[in-house]
Amino acid sequence: MKTRLQNLIRVSLLSCLILTVALGTAVGSEHPLLEDAADEGKVIFYANITGIEPIMQEFQSDYGVAAEYNRVSTAVYVPTVQTEFQAGRLGADVLQAPLSVLQILKEAGVLEEYVSPVSEKYPEWSKDPDGVIQQFGIEYVALIYNTELVAPEDVPTSYRDLTDPKWYDKIVMPDPTTHATTIIWLVGLKEHIFETEAEWMDFLHGLAANNPMFVASLGPTPGPIETGEKLIAVSMPKHIVIRKPTPLGWAKLDGEPLMGSARGIAIAKNTSRPNAARLFVDYWLSEKSALMLANQVGEWVLYEDVYPPVPDIMEAEVIPLRELSDEEIQHWSEVFKEIF
Repeated sequence: MKTRLQNLIRVSLLSCLILTVALGTAVGSEHPLLEDAADEGKVIFYANITGIEPIMQEFQSDYGVAAEYNRVSTAVYVPTVQTEFQAGRLGADVLQAPLSVLQILKEAGVLEEYVSPVSEKYPEWSKDPDGVIQQFGIEYVALIYNTELVAPEDVPTSYRDLTDPKWYDKIVMPDPTTHATTIIWLVGLKEHIFETEAEWMDFLHGLAANNPMFVASLGPTPGPIETGEKLIAVSMPKHIVIRKPTPLGWAKLDGEPLMGSARGIAIAKNTSRPNAARLFVDYWLSEKSALMLANQVGEWVLYEDVYPPVPDIMEAEVIPLRELSDEEIQHWSEVFKEIF
């Protein structure tokens, strides 16, 4: 009798699993754009975010519409897209990039208006009043440290701690004279952390006096921390997720927010696959995609109540920084060349 009951339970569980899968497929197949998107055949996505291949695969699996991902670095994003668009051969149907990049493309007439119904799950401030760009996350920056080599009492509790002489020759960060995101971040410290520009300038000179190692971007910053060559990095908490099980932790700062550049997504104007593009944007903004971005890529997403699996990260205040104009970035690059 017990064996028979166990078999019945197994059959019931299996039936529930099959039903769940079937319902999940049905939900995907019921999207009102799907039939037309399927006729268009595929969607091409230009992005500068890494580690998103699983999302592309899940989109294709859920909807049966092929998804091609082309990574375009931030440094060449605008000229690449503008050149293709002006020649009438823009390959992308959907574009993802820092908000500042998409704003440039919007002003150049490259982007199409589309307000996804899923955007209701995002904060009001993340929505473009013109209905063109939807912000979905923040490329958040934090102080990352080696949890095996930095004692708990030595972990920074303020950005000001980067000027402490004990960190001499122990800091790694993107080059503040060439890396736009770092320039924006440093200016963000002036606007959100320091009370006066003089205080901020003292901080910059103190940081420079600690002889930080410069790398090309945020991507390589964890490497020297993992090996113990350096101990503190101006980096991203997402590396704690994607580089497990390396000894990385993030410094919880007393009353100071984590800051970063907003990430956005938009549809290309004159795309020959508008339905596939809208379907993809809806999927990208969905809870399923947000969970994948957070859990697998470590991203800070703006979908309500979704957080990356970084210890205690829910306690952090994460704010988007003001986007700087090209002229501002050039100005501060020249200033930082004199300091660093």
